[in-house]
Amino acid sequence: MLFDTLAYFVFLPLVVALYWRLRWRRQNAFLLVASYFFYGWWDWRFLSLIAISTVVDFWCAQFIARSTDVTRRRAALTLSITINLVFLGFFKYFNFFVDSFANLSNAFGVPISTTTLQILLPPGISFYTFQALAYIVDVYHGRLKPADSIVDYALFISLFPHLIAGPIQRPSHLLPQVQAPRFLDADRFFSGLLLIASGLFRKCVIADNCSLLANAAFGGQLGEPNLAVLAIGTYAFAWQIYGDFSGYSDIARGSAQLLGFHFMVNFRQPYLATGLQDFWRRWHISLSTWLRDYLYIPLGGNRDGERRTYRNLMLTMLIGGLWHGANWTFVIWGAIHGIGLSIERVGRRVLGLEEPHARSQTNGGALWSAGAWLTRIVTFHLVCVSWVFFRAPSIAEAVRFLGGMTNVTWRPEYGTALIFLATFSIPLFVVDLFNETREEEYVGERLRHSWRVAAAMSLVIGTFLFAGSSANAFIYFQF
Repeated sequence: MLFDTLAYFVFLPLVVALYWRLRWRRQNAFLLVASYFFYGWWDWRFLSLIAISTVVDFWCAQFIARSTDVTRRRAALTLSITINLVFLGFFKYFNFFVDSFANLSNAFGVPISTTTLQILLPPGISFYTFQALAYIVDVYHGRLKPADSIVDYALFISLFPHLIAGPIQRPSHLLPQVQAPRFLDADRFFSGLLLIASGLFRKCVIADNCSLLANAAFGGQLGEPNLAVLAIGTYAFAWQIYGDFSGYSDIARGSAQLLGFHFMVNFRQPYLATGLQDFWRRWHISLSTWLRDYLYIPLGGNRDGERRTYRNLMLTMLIGGLWHGANWTFVIWGAIHGIGLSIERVGRRVLGLEEPHARSQTNGGALWSAGAWLTRIVTFHLVCVSWVFFRAPSIAEAVRFLGGMTNVTWRPEYGTALIFLATFSIPLFVVDLFNETREEEYVGERLRHSWRVAAAMSLVIGTFLFAGSSANAFIYFQF
């Protein structure tokens, strides 16, 4: 991970320095070449996949926009969606479904010998595929005009800050930025540097140090599963994955701002959520809103009665779980959230409570009320239980780990581990409380320039002094 990080932070300033010397159209062409070089650095063979998908989507969108024949428009839409899903399905899920079918057949006494292919997962394929699907669907429904330039569209798909692990950019948000001239804004440029510093701190200090405990707990180095090991492992992984992915999102957003682009916010203090629905309004927002708009609502949303609403919730969360990886553990993770969301909905209906609406993050005194904190604690622990399945290599291992809940054993090293965990998780929790209260995207967003410089320097120094293991790649790179 250290080599890739260093390579990225050599690559980024070189791109930025050359980029601002060019005019708009040349900027787009240069960024496209740089993004393909960045993607090819991981494995040049996968450049053909993203290129084929890009060309097909571009011409299908052009055809859909020009044609008035419903049948032909649907055919072009189907072609684009099919190619994208075939690429995603083959490279990400082929071995998974073959192995699952063989295991099921063996369980019924019909042994099947399968030879699965050694298929490498193209980096970022889940992210850029969802972005491409949103584009073609929006063009089909008339919500977006297709790109006139294939360079513009290819850059929208492959812009390197979001290419590997998002955030998943909406076509209506990013494509117009690609299609318009951009100007160097000193304040946004500095905010971008602050976001990058914040992201590095979240990843290298918070996530990588918490990963030491999570790996020890799930890997058995802390002993057989018991209540203390379960608490250490789940809490550590909860803060690891939050620091890791929110850190990457900050780095991506900051890098984009150095180039004059604005990416959507991907996290808003998710562990302060007062329910699972609220959690999904705060966690991986680019994915949760995509699933809502391109899957849940097209399935019918909550328009066709309660039973179908619960069905749609479950299907959306199951598919969202499978999107994360080719393992039944992710399906179980999605099922837990789907069941939890359904129970929340039933509870509101039985108690006569209104559907929660988007509101101010502080919501007056509700942030500090005892009732709000009780629901936050319950929500956080439900999310932590689901993280066990997300982290474990198999369902059996997840069940075995959770089974330790009934075993109450204490060893002195558990206390040391909990102090270590508190040292690296509480600062991020305090930052979230501060941002929630002030409704800021990052600490010091509205402070004077001198204070923001001091904050950036503190983050950089803290990263050098307290960085954890350098061997941990970003978790969402595998999706």
